[in-house]
Amino acid sequence: MSRISSSSTAQTSTALPKAVWLLSWVSFFADVSGEMIYPLLPLYVIGVLGSNKTQLGAMEGAAVLIVALMSAFAGFRSDRKGKGGGRVPWIRWGYGLPVLGKSLIAVAQVWPMVFGGRLLDRFGKGLRGAPRDALIADAVTAEQRGRAFGMHRAFDTAGALLGVLLAAFLLWWLTGSPQKEVASEGLALASQTPPWIYRTIFGVGAALGLASLILTFLVAETASPAEPQQKTAAGTLATTPFETSNSTFKTGFLSFPAQYWVMLVVLTLFSLANSSDTFLLLHASDHGFSSWGVVMLYAVYNITYSALSYPAGALSDRLGRWQIMTVGWLLYAAVYAGFALLPVTQAWGLWPLMALYGVYMALTEGVGKALIADHAPRESRGAAMGLFYALTGVTTFGASLLAGVIWDHYGSSSAFMRGAVFALLALLALPLVRQNSK
Repeated sequence: MSRISSSSTAQTSTALPKAVWLLSWVSFFADVSGEMIYPLLPLYVIGVLGSNKTQLGAMEGAAVLIVALMSAFAGFRSDRKGKGGGRVPWIRWGYGLPVLGKSLIAVAQVWPMVFGGRLLDRFGKGLRGAPRDALIADAVTAEQRGRAFGMHRAFDTAGALLGVLLAAFLLWWLTGSPQKEVASEGLALASQTPPWIYRTIFGVGAALGLASLILTFLVAETASPAEPQQKTAAGTLATTPFETSNSTFKTGFLSFPAQYWVMLVVLTLFSLANSSDTFLLLHASDHGFSSWGVVMLYAVYNITYSALSYPAGALSDRLGRWQIMTVGWLLYAAVYAGFALLPVTQAWGLWPLMALYGVYMALTEGVGKALIADHAPRESRGAAMGLFYALTGVTTFGASLLAGVIWDHYGSSSAFMRGAVFALLALLALPLVRQNSK
């Protein structure tokens, strides 16, 4: 198979370039690996290793924080040309290190070892995220961005769904049958699953991560296609205003347009609501879901996320990014309020809530990255993505840690209601974005 590259000439076809497809497959296999571990991790850390919610929040918050810091660094570096520059080396390291991190989790006997493996895994994610997203943006025109990022998220989430289903199958195979769900037992069900079963599933997940690493050696640098001076369907300028002043363009945050900073402030505000998804899974366990049941619940989320990511991205190209984001944030607030108010006796309600949570992710994850690409100069897309990851990562770290502390002291309902309230506050700031985008 030949290395994939993109022509620097204008793309006349509406078909997405091969580079987008290849990077989508890379993410597919990475998420098969990662999502075999993720839904079981909170059950293992708390139910088997005996940690508390505050420690879980600290671990997941720190994981997000290290992604943020490394994304900023890798994004800056990937914008450089010549020796030590380019996006591809960061992508290869970013998909290689998580294999080691997941392996450490698989052999962990105590909570700090899981913590170390999780940080190493997220260190790799931080190295690859901004350069990979910038590489996707480099490969397509402004009119293709929503579809390109939507396609990538669809593959990413399809891999996550396969990983979750593999974990569920292994749980069934290794334990003999799905465990009975008893609402009164809560996390006791997680501790009933023998530790070696968790570790076996984690080990298989780590091994499958090698597929994504191998595929990265088929990825090559891409050159951005020429783009006309016009507004996209999303109501934002294509990158031509920056291209026309290439001779005087200087890399740096001060060169970013005002619309970028307004957009970044609002996205960062919303991330204050967005604590780790592990709390959703832990809540399901508290409502009587067994380890197998939690994994299947997470599969429902991935089904809606994967199925709607590409249509949501394509729709944002036509109707506008912020219209799609607004609907997504409203769904987030509704889901978190639902988790806060749902009684244990109505635990079945978590199934539709997790399905709606997948819809929220489909409407916002890829579309948010397309927004960054819409407002960033071509030469600084890596830095723009990195800054986005850095700021939202720092706030998500705080949100996750705060959620754990609130849960330990005031209960899960208060923790989830906090998330719903902050999401509504971010929605109130959207008129400011629309005003500055005109």
